[in-house]
Amino acid sequence: MNFKIVVIAILYLQIASAQKRVDTFSIAFNNLPIQEVFSQLNQKTGYVFYYANDWLAPRNITQDFQDATLPQILGSVLEETDLNFFITEDHRVVLTRNNSIYDNLPEGFFAAGQKESFEETGTGEGETQPLVMEKQTANADQVVETVRIGKENKANGPKTFTISGFVTNLETGKPIPNLAILVKSKGLGTVTDEEGYYELGLPAGLNILETSSLGIANSKRNVIIYNNGKLNIRLEETFELLDEVVVNANATKNVEDVGTGSTTIGAEESKNIPLVLGERDVLKVATTLPGVTTAGEGASGFNVRGGKTDQNLILLDKAVIYNPSHFFGIFQALNPFAIEDVTIYKGHIPAEYGGRLSSVFDINTKKANRQNLSGEASLGPVTANVVLEVPIIKEKSGLLLGGRMAYSDWVLRSLKDVSLQKSSANFYDVMAKYDHQIDRKNDVRISGYYSKDAFSITSDSLYGYSNRLFSLQWDHSFNERNSGSLLLANSEYQFDIGYDGSEIDNFSQNYRIGETEVKARFRYLMNDRHNIDYGISGKVYNVSPGEIRPNSPQDIISPLAIPRERALEAALFVTDNFKVSEKLLFDLGLRYSFYAALGPSDPRRYQAGLPVSEGSVLDTLHYDKNKFIKTYGGPEIRISARYLLSENASIKASFDNANQYIHTLSNTTTVSPIDTWKLSDYNIKPQKANQFALGFYKNLNGIDYEFSLEGFYKMQKNLLDFKTGAKLLLNQYVETEVLQGEGRAYGIEFLLRKNTGNLNGWIGYTYSRSLLKLDSKFREERVNDGRYFPSNFDKPHDFSIVLNYKFTKRYSFSANFIYQTGRPVTFPVGNYSFNGIEYVLYSDRNQYRIPDYYRLDIGFNIEGNHKIKKFAHSFWNISVYNVFGRNNPYSVFFVSNNGEIKALQSSIFSVPVPSITYNFKF
Repeated sequence: MNFKIVVIAILYLQIASAQKRVDTFSIAFNNLPIQEVFSQLNQKTGYVFYYANDWLAPRNITQDFQDATLPQILGSVLEETDLNFFITEDHRVVLTRNNSIYDNLPEGFFAAGQKESFEETGTGEGETQPLVMEKQTANADQVVETVRIGKENKANGPKTFTISGFVTNLETGKPIPNLAILVKSKGLGTVTDEEGYYELGLPAGLNILETSSLGIANSKRNVIIYNNGKLNIRLEETFELLDEVVVNANATKNVEDVGTGSTTIGAEESKNIPLVLGERDVLKVATTLPGVTTAGEGASGFNVRGGKTDQNLILLDKAVIYNPSHFFGIFQALNPFAIEDVTIYKGHIPAEYGGRLSSVFDINTKKANRQNLSGEASLGPVTANVVLEVPIIKEKSGLLLGGRMAYSDWVLRSLKDVSLQKSSANFYDVMAKYDHQIDRKNDVRISGYYSKDAFSITSDSLYGYSNRLFSLQWDHSFNERNSGSLLLANSEYQFDIGYDGSEIDNFSQNYRIGETEVKARFRYLMNDRHNIDYGISGKVYNVSPGEIRPNSPQDIISPLAIPRERALEAALFVTDNFKVSEKLLFDLGLRYSFYAALGPSDPRRYQAGLPVSEGSVLDTLHYDKNKFIKTYGGPEIRISARYLLSENASIKASFDNANQYIHTLSNTTTVSPIDTWKLSDYNIKPQKANQFALGFYKNLNGIDYEFSLEGFYKMQKNLLDFKTGAKLLLNQYVETEVLQGEGRAYGIEFLLRKNTGNLNGWIGYTYSRSLLKLDSKFREERVNDGRYFPSNFDKPHDFSIVLNYKFTKRYSFSANFIYQTGRPVTFPVGNYSFNGIEYVLYSDRNQYRIPDYYRLDIGFNIEGNHKIKKFAHSFWNISVYNVFGRNNPYSVFFVSNNGEIKALQSSIFSVPVPSITYNFKF
């Protein structure tokens, strides 16, 4: 009898095993929605599926299965979802979200004293414990969101998992840094970084996650952890009415930073400062700070600590912009709503930057809102601006689009001067920026920019110039100590002149310079004392020095094209931010730069011991394409130190030296759109500079007041200037028209800034000198007998006051006052006759000065109500530029009238200029 039972049991097991082996299926899915996949499986297998539709995210399946079991098929189809499945004996498939269904419990699961919670682990190797949540109690009026993370895996069993994600502002989509994320009951927590990112290890099961930060509404949520996963959190701002609370990010940065002569200006700082025609201009704000000035009203370019305008490296999203101004410097060439901030280095320049002697303007555009469509726009008397921020992939990528244009012809047509009524002046600029977070370790940013100016003022000539740039940056984090970025950038600047006012001598003329750069930069956090930056960069210059051609066969202008110039510039750099102690900090930088002028080219060689001129040419050399014509280079030392005297006071000192391989050619006193850039070559040497700086920095009354006093001394070599009567444009052998000499600049800068309260702003004063010496053993190559003389932009006294007073949260009054010493000029001091011809005798170069410059501007600002639930927030600015109607001279020139020399001056704005601008933000 027992034997029969055994035989029957064996046969039963064989039949069951055979049935199991037969239970395989072959089926293919071609881009089918997941619901349709379940439907086809039901038809193919006979199994009925049970699930909730809202669990299924939109997802199409493309897979092919051959002789696969149903668990194999479902495991593959549901692999990238948070769904588990349970197959019953009666051919039913039950889907569950996150958790698993158990048909039996391990022995001793309900043993006395065992804690029923998610924190338990398996009772032994290979055993799993079902995840069971204790009953939670909550206040009746409190609604706590429950979030499930990950998918339970029976093979793993409960343990500790990692959740990560980004915390962003619900309204703006901007990241929320320094936010505390806590699980108080388990003593766990973390803080978000600058990008709003966090990672937190939590035990499997229920965790009550709380967030806390100043200005952000506290939140609480039940988070049930089944596996590793992501949790992005969006939080609302909160406002609490107190007597007065001021939160300042980087409040003591001016004291604690190691670098001398650096400052960061946020775009919002230009919001309330009255400027010409109501235009916001963050670069104009920079000129109200000590050490940064311009040659005059309506002059483009900046003179930083006695340096020439070509000695400033101006970067927009890491790509060079050669002319950051519209219409002779009256307007900036950057959309103010697209700018996040600009960091200016005018003392200690980090080793990663090179190719300029005086300063770096590092301009960063905003990151687009990744949550909601938003934007900002303004409408003024002559310009209109708009910026849109468009989320592309929610919480991962966004696109910023900006446009700006001028419609100033109506102003010119309304003037009484008939010749000006026929003039025109227009410009526009557009930009786009796309930023995409691939994952936690990889970020990509792509920026593009284009600007165009066209103007014709009382003449038959049409002038135009344009800027174009592109940058692509990839940021990668290798691990918690190592990160890096790779940059590809391309820039181009060009101008053209079209003359069409004669029957026989009409012409077109143009010029172009372009550069392409590749740069790899890495950061290594060695330890608490050493933070190392290092990298390599290389760029190629391409210059078309210009060509002129007749407009038609009837024009007698001879066509001329100057041969192109090419050059290679490369560098290696390393910086160690070395913390000696809590008080003493060093920034030790070394940069090695290399430059090569490239062929094809046919440079002249001049006889030694004679002036460089047409009469001293020895021969002409020839270099084929990409051959090195002349090389320059050498080490550049960048050292800065900071010593804390107290928590609110420090002294800083720095030494920097730099090489610059590119020059501007100009014989005007201010930068104009037809100034050309010249590469160092066989006969023109690169510029060099050494700068020392020493400063004292102090915060007063906490952080209410900021005080700084900084001095500098700069020595320069091989500065390019021009001979009297020089012809610089369309000159292949321009070395015969220029001189290279020495320069020195020194000064002291004072700044007192009030950061808090209803009345805020700053007072800045600079005393500085900028001197040039052009000496030679040859008389024709000496200026002022080889003595130092003031440069064109030497203005010893520069004083500015910028104030803003808030009457209420919506109404404020702004004013700024500027005073500057008049810049140097060369005057005629007499006349003489020679061979019956009368000549004018001029003074030493830059011996005299034009009248001093001063100007007062005022503005009244009206903000719309501050309701949070509102489509758009408005802002009105009513301003008057040059309230006194001061006739500040732009330039002084001389004419001969009936044998008498008369001095005349030109001005840009000689009357008060009122404006009203409407801004709105949504």
